[in-house]
Amino acid sequence: MYEGLKNIEGFEIAFHEKSKRIINIKIEDQIIDRLIFPFKKFDITALEYKPFTRFTIAKSLNDITSGELSVFLNSILINRNNGCFIIGPKNLSTKIDQTFLVKLSTAISHLIGNPNHDSMAGKYYARFHVKHEDNSDSYLRKAYINMDLHTDGTYVKEKTDWLLMSKLEEKNVQGGETSLLHLDDWEHLNEMFNDEVGKQNFIWGSPKSKNIDYKVEHSVFSKDEEGRAQISYIDQFPEPKNMEQGLFLQKLSDALEESKNKVVFPLPPGSTVFSNNYFWLHGRKPFKKDVNLSRELLRIRGAFFKQQARV
Repeated sequence: MYEGLKNIEGFEIAFHEKSKRIINIKIEDQIIDRLIFPFKKFDITALEYKPFTRFTIAKSLNDITSGELSVFLNSILINRNNGCFIIGPKNLSTKIDQTFLVKLSTAISHLIGNPNHDSMAGKYYARFHVKHEDNSDSYLRKAYINMDLHTDGTYVKEKTDWLLMSKLEEKNVQGGETSLLHLDDWEHLNEMFNDEVGKQNFIWGSPKSKNIDYKVEHSVFSKDEEGRAQISYIDQFPEPKNMEQGLFLQKLSDALEESKNKVVFPLPPGSTVFSNNYFWLHGRKPFKKDVNLSRELLRIRGAFFKQQARV
């Protein structure tokens, strides 16, 4: 069953208009006002250098709801029928600048689990721009190329149970919509999951910008404790060992991108997508060309605090 909608004072909670699997959570002004003071206690440098401060601001957010928020958010993420929520201020104002949004994303993530060290940025989070011109070595910042559906953490040793992506700001943007796909809605899941090649170990590397000096091996598909399919895949980083693996990856990529069940929508500035990384894939549509295009994103990814019972 889908996770039931909950009444939490100061939060507007509803199913997303494009999918009942996704819970849409809007933080009302009264909650934002109550976060201003505790968030100002620590600057960004303190959050980066002193990990315990991140839990302090997370508790400030959770205490406003008498602990209800953390329970609700975790229940969404571990529910196989959901596994994704979008959260952000209902109204943007001058109180809500990029610093506030970094702190809000930090607080939310620390109600769920411990973030992994993001080697690309050298911190527990990464901030990056998408602009008109780009000479980077991955699709992440290439505005006019479709970012195909993928999961995160394919090339690192750390567990990547969940992913948070926040839109801090954007200017002169057309296109660039968020694209999501729940694994159980994918038309080709049974065919691809039952292909034995997908259970072989693949080598996964990464470009220089990721600052990872090793490679890992793992399969594309695995099973959770209930025997349900899980996926760990990105199109840019696998290094197929032979023709069989190469052709499997091509078939997989084509099958994902042709899915008619993708959930595609514009993510409002100030909003955060939080998803279970084992059964939600994410991507981005190309932008319309504009020399003044600018979007800044924040990424946090990590592991649940403890082994959660999936439902």
